[in-house]
Amino acid sequence: MSDKSIKRLHPAQRDDIGDLLTQRPLPGPYAEQIDPFLFLNHHGPQHYPPGNRGLPFGPHPHRGFDTVTFIVDGTLMHKDSAGHESVIGAGGVQWMTAGSGIVHAEVSPPAFREQGGPLEILQLWINLPGRLKMTAPAYTGVQREDIPAIALDAGKVALNLIAGEWDGKQGPVRSLTGVFMSTVAMRAGGRLQVPDLRARNVFLYVVRGTVEINGDRADAFHLAELSDEGVSLGITAETDALLIFGHATPLNEPVVAHGPFVMNTREEIRAAMADFEAGRFQGLP
Repeated sequence: MSDKSIKRLHPAQRDDIGDLLTQRPLPGPYAEQIDPFLFLNHHGPQHYPPGNRGLPFGPHPHRGFDTVTFIVDGTLMHKDSAGHESVIGAGGVQWMTAGSGIVHAEVSPPAFREQGGPLEILQLWINLPGRLKMTAPAYTGVQREDIPAIALDAGKVALNLIAGEWDGKQGPVRSLTGVFMSTVAMRAGGRLQVPDLRARNVFLYVVRGTVEINGDRADAFHLAELSDEGVSLGITAETDALLIFGHATPLNEPVVAHGPFVMNTREEIRAAMADFEAGRFQGLP
């Protein structure tokens, strides 16, 4: 089986949010999406001083997609209108299905605001098909110790399995659309081999380090869009590296996005805005 290669590298573009260092590779100048992967924000790495204001993501609505939040460093507190609440630490993940509509806040817990510390967080948006956009909202918060860490290549690679299956092991998150999602920590010289990606679109973002994919290099803060040709994927770490690696079946549906809403038509966007303003999202009075 032939390996996939890099079709295009998408560098993250700087777009700070207040004092929060933010870079975004998707959407970008050359890719609106890698279907069904819509959006990635990379916040940090940076160090917050004691007595800081914390993250600025107070209550805001979503409809029509999943949000997956990776806490690389620091802590993140989640609260939403459906009654879910958690504080997730470094190495953990928050997976929220916005579905028919939810309002949530992603903020720093009081201890972080008081004491400060390092922070690095990434959030990925994954589209839902039209048939599931109005599904009931859901939330799963998973700490690092609850995510299976699968040792590969004689221990030089650790695949942290968030959703989907790898070698008989199952991730703690159940994706409605069969998305596979992981983070991969690699030591220099380590190799990850993925045997069969037929009919799947790959999401591969380099958080730290440098990797080689079929003869081409990808550095930190780059999203690697892979070729349609090839069935397998081989990744070799040139330096110690951390990746977000996922794959999914493309939806091949129209995407109409307006701020925090992602639907299939303009009419559905107008309905989402009207429903939110009327308090019809789950849990709202």
